[in-house]
Amino acid sequence: MLEKMEVLDVGKVIEEFEAMTKDAGNVQRETLKKILEENGSAEYLQNLGLNGRTDPESFKTCVPIVTHKDLEPYIQRIADGASSPILTGKPITTISLSSGTTQGKPKFVPFNDELMETTLQIYRTSYAFRNRQFPIENGKALQFIYSSKQSKTKGGLFTGTATTNVFRNSQFKNAMNAMQSQCCSPDEVIFGPDFHQSLYCHLLCGLIFREEIQLVFSTFAHSIVHAFRTFEQVWEELCADIREGVLTSRIAFPSVRLAMAKLLKPNPELADLIHKKCSGLSNWYGLIPALFPNVKYIYGIMTGSMEPYLQKLRHYAGDLPLLSADYGSSEGWIGANVNPNVPPELATYVVLPNIGYFEFIPLKENVEEHVQDKVNASLLSMKPKPVGLTAVKVGEEYEVIITSVAGTKIYFLMNQILFLHFVELL
Repeated sequence: MLEKMEVLDVGKVIEEFEAMTKDAGNVQRETLKKILEENGSAEYLQNLGLNGRTDPESFKTCVPIVTHKDLEPYIQRIADGASSPILTGKPITTISLSSGTTQGKPKFVPFNDELMETTLQIYRTSYAFRNRQFPIENGKALQFIYSSKQSKTKGGLFTGTATTNVFRNSQFKNAMNAMQSQCCSPDEVIFGPDFHQSLYCHLLCGLIFREEIQLVFSTFAHSIVHAFRTFEQVWEELCADIREGVLTSRIAFPSVRLAMAKLLKPNPELADLIHKKCSGLSNWYGLIPALFPNVKYIYGIMTGSMEPYLQKLRHYAGDLPLLSADYGSSEGWIGANVNPNVPPELATYVVLPNIGYFEFIPLKENVEEHVQDKVNASLLSMKPKPVGLTAVKVGEEYEVIITSVAGTKIYFLMNQILFLHFVELL
């Protein structure tokens, strides 16, 4: 007998979110205390003179603001296999490669179970608010996700992109199933060794399950645009595969071919329908709802450098809503999009007070100090005065400092954020 799938209780998630945000100051203090207690035995903290103290005042006095470069020697020792606790009390299981670069090479960012849990909490929170506005049930998701091959460091730790480490984590699939967002593609496609072959198979799987697809997702908006630009080039080949029930020879890897063979059966009626839908479109406008009639929305990171792709994405989406995903960095997550009704250009994010300890440097203060001193010093040398999460002022811009639950390292992020309002509970 198949075990019944546990579905995420979105009402409970929203209730817990509201309780946390009402008491953000206390939650932040408790989060910092937990971080320092769990990592107090690590070499990094031991050398800073906290001596077991876990209050915010001692933390700010003893623990300096640092950049990733300052922590590289510690991280390199972890990657090389050092067994003693260096940055974290609990073992680092994986190293993520950042999307940014440091001195011309990707940054190594430690990743462990605690950071995976904060990732899932962000996913659950934003899903709960999305699902309240755009409910999905018992369907599948067309997810253009790709997991590149992991390598190993000198010390034997697995390394990969941040998304690769998330997608390969055993908790990821369970979480997607609980959020009724099961990927329509088999694991062999997601973990396939060739991006182009995996993309083709994602499209094919989406068409096979077209009636069950309830959302379209990729980490970044440009990946969705690229997928449907590719569809424009290969749609007739996809129809031929479906008509004959035989996978194109362009898919060469045996494991991927075997997995797709289990899904692909001759279906001339479906092939004719897809051909008719595509032939009836004007310049591919409304392609996504034409192919997938039960899709509720399209989801992915659509802000910042992704905004230039929105015009083309809207062209493919027709009247379907575009929902921007959450806000984070290589060093950790920051906020969830809990207001999915607004367009991506107006998206705002709510900081979750229990996924890390957050401090914010007012940009206005930094600029004034810079002009007063009349020196070309770096921001770090200006000794900025960070404020806590509940001390930020509406309408002011800040840069973010994260102390993540993955360890006691502080990162000085060159990400500017504008606080628009304190969260209004609905």
